[in-house]
Amino acid sequence: MPWFEPVSPLPARLVVLVSGSGSNLQALLDASRIRSYGAKVVAVGADRGHIPALQRASDAAVPSFVLPVADCADRAAWDSALTERVASYRPDLVVLAGFLKLTGAAFLARFGGRTVNTHPALLPAFPGIRAPADALRHGVRVTGATLFVIDTGVDTGPIVAQRAVDVEDDDDEQSLHERIKKVERGMLVETVGQMVREGYSIDGRRVRIGR
Repeated sequence: MPWFEPVSPLPARLVVLVSGSGSNLQALLDASRIRSYGAKVVAVGADRGHIPALQRASDAAVPSFVLPVADCADRAAWDSALTERVASYRPDLVVLAGFLKLTGAAFLARFGGRTVNTHPALLPAFPGIRAPADALRHGVRVTGATLFVIDTGVDTGPIVAQRAVDVEDDDDEQSLHERIKKVERGMLVETVGQMVREGYSIDGRRVRIGR
């Protein structure tokens, strides 16, 4: 059972990977201003330039880098380059916050067990990029958000935390997704803080925070 010790001394070093607006990144930046939170965003990485998330990093005076897949010979080369860029910031935990690329073998070899991702559904239900739409199409009455430790699959890693969101009768994909994102941000901030302050273990499919 791998045990990830609480970070000492705090604050823990977070590298956040993004692809879009950066609302989850902003939530982490805001939380890290509170000394007792126990974590600090030390770098932001993106797979594309000119996105709002990079401006958020700049506004917070956090270093950032951009590494498009097209700039590398192939996906394996991109994965290796991403791994080295992230490693250069010596993260205690890596957070994928709306990052729209799958990491590969090199990244998992370096940061497996120390990288978390969010998903707008109660996994294992509705994996993939259209989760709110899939929930509406299936007529579920409750969906939500999941935080999980990444593995080699698509939204298949061990689950760290989940929060439920009711599906309203008049919901469309956008309205449902917006309510999920609000819950997702709170879950992410709360759980990442607990992970770095209390430590966590991974036992097969189970993630336990604290001893």
